[in-house]
Amino acid sequence: MSYRNLQGGAPSGNCVKQMTNHGAKDEPEWIRKVKSEGAVPFLEPDNCPNGWTSPPGDKFMVRGPEYFSTKVKIPAGEYLLKPLGFDWLRGSVKIGEILNHPNSRIRKALEDEFLTGNKPFVWAFNLQVPSKENYSAIAYFVAAEPILEGSLMDQFLRGDDTFRNSRLKLIANIVKGPWIVRKAVGEQAICIIGRALSCKYCVAENFFEADIDIGSSMIASAIVHLAFGYITTLTVDLAFLIESQTESELPEQILGAFRFSELNPSSAQPFEPSSDSSAITLPSRVLRKTVQYLAHTVSMALVTMKGVPEIKQSNIADHENVCYQHFFWVHSYPWKELELGVPASTLLSLC
Repeated sequence: MSYRNLQGGAPSGNCVKQMTNHGAKDEPEWIRKVKSEGAVPFLEPDNCPNGWTSPPGDKFMVRGPEYFSTKVKIPAGEYLLKPLGFDWLRGSVKIGEILNHPNSRIRKALEDEFLTGNKPFVWAFNLQVPSKENYSAIAYFVAAEPILEGSLMDQFLRGDDTFRNSRLKLIANIVKGPWIVRKAVGEQAICIIGRALSCKYCVAENFFEADIDIGSSMIASAIVHLAFGYITTLTVDLAFLIESQTESELPEQILGAFRFSELNPSSAQPFEPSSDSSAITLPSRVLRKTVQYLAHTVSMALVTMKGVPEIKQSNIADHENVCYQHFFWVHSYPWKELELGVPASTLLSLC
């Protein structure tokens, strides 16, 4: 059975039936069970210490129906997919292709619940955190309606990696956290993931998975390494969407979003990938040490910059396609604009 027969459809945009954000009363029992069984509990948006939840869609700004002529963004509203689960894992090697693993709890839940007939289509976004413990933060989403043939979601699933790398977008909001992390990330960080980081995609009959290697970018690694030191005090919202690049694809719609709050590294569940996964190599350890040094240097630089005029995001022309490297450079080192005599928008265009 094709994934098209398993997902939601509508006559425009991403073409899938929109779902409510949190805890629908008519939610199937198996979904409620999956949400509650992870190592990190599913809690209410306003109170989720060491937990995860689905934040309100209006917390994110997306391209509006006339974006290409007006550059106006609008609150995202309801998501296309329903939140299904969140895993906070650690392993001896980098964790990937989680939905292909026989011990995946999401895979087991689907096999147990749907012994015959069509399985609902699951989307998984696996953020591989660069650290010696190989942490992975994995968000799962699901819908039960068919995808409309030719829609943006259909094109994304049928497309090649080049297409996916040019379209999969991440929006990150630091809801709560120390000044130094908020400064490094920015008020609302937006990027096309495949242009900044290495992504591995796995598409099967009833699931899509994106394994996002944060360690593939030294600057992204430095930011995350810096933030990881404060992870027990952070509340972060992350949204995934397929970027609209033509008028017919507007307005943008978020696939799904999740919030994690005050995560404790010790609460990560041990997980061993399949036996064919490669071990950590010497270059990886060297890179980790380099990232740690860079993160320390960045934190010291941020501490010394108090009092320096800040470049506001509103003064930078639409920079949402900017890779993290230059986004971080401009927002964390605003004096570079003064030293080089180059506008921030020019620095950002170097991507």
